[in-house]
Amino acid sequence: MGNTMIDSERHVRGRVPETVQRATNALLFFVPTAIWGTTWLVIKFQLGTVAPEVSVAWRFALASLLLLGGCGLRRVSLRFGLAEHAALVALGVVLFGVNYVLVYRAETILTSGLVAVLFAFIVFWNLAGERLFFRTRIPGAVIVAAGVGVLGVTLLFWPEVTGIRGDPRALAGVAFALSGSLASSAGNLLSQRIFSERIAVMPGTAYAMGYSAVALLGWCLLRGVPVAFDPRPAYLLSLVYLAVFGSIVAFVTYLTLVQRAGSGRAGYTAAVIPVVAMLASTIFEGYRWSLTATLGMAMVLAGNVVVLRTRARR
Repeated sequence: MGNTMIDSERHVRGRVPETVQRATNALLFFVPTAIWGTTWLVIKFQLGTVAPEVSVAWRFALASLLLLGGCGLRRVSLRFGLAEHAALVALGVVLFGVNYVLVYRAETILTSGLVAVLFAFIVFWNLAGERLFFRTRIPGAVIVAAGVGVLGVTLLFWPEVTGIRGDPRALAGVAFALSGSLASSAGNLLSQRIFSERIAVMPGTAYAMGYSAVALLGWCLLRGVPVAFDPRPAYLLSLVYLAVFGSIVAFVTYLTLVQRAGSGRAGYTAAVIPVVAMLASTIFEGYRWSLTATLGMAMVLAGNVVVLRTRARR
């Protein structure tokens, strides 16, 4: 069933005009970007009472159950072979488990803005990984645009970047954030392999999220991490937002983009997300733009235009 759905999509896509394909890819790019631009702040409401590993487990357990229910209502096949389930276990552990635990831990130490800056390095990891594992010839314009974008993000959060200054605890947070970006990139590349060959995105994502939740809860039990829950409204509302929008909507659209355009170009969302976060801060927190921040935003947007308009050559 999974193969049939993917083959059918490729056949239909071959008859769709290129302008429509580009418009669709742009939509798939901006939906997760807009959502993830707000999740950096929302994650802060998950920290404190509940251990990061447990909060991540609750988030993806809820998302998995809702996605599986949606597949059932739409009568999407949930039957996969043992090899497919093994691949989804690996995807879940790396992309939804290790990646997010490291990000949550980084945010217990660093500001969400600085974590966003460090996470933007996934742009480079994805481009390098796509070249190494998929032999994709990345246009020079995309590489330059990625560099401009990451530099722009750095300028956007320059005060947070200069505030590290050799603090051992801050350096640990930097290590968590960079490791999380590497884990996320590995998950992106793995998802590109999985969803382009044999598994449909929606049911595959549902299983992968479920497997990550089970793995994280098992890890917590083995390590003696308290499996707690915070019933306060702030925690509950942030959990629902992160599960429904930050996980289901954002990841289904993003992984569909990875399937269509490759992880290299899709990964540029990491450079645009901090811009969305700053725009949200401007609206809701009264953030005042400096010349450096304005220049940084212009660089990110310029890189964004180049990445979206340039086709990768395989």
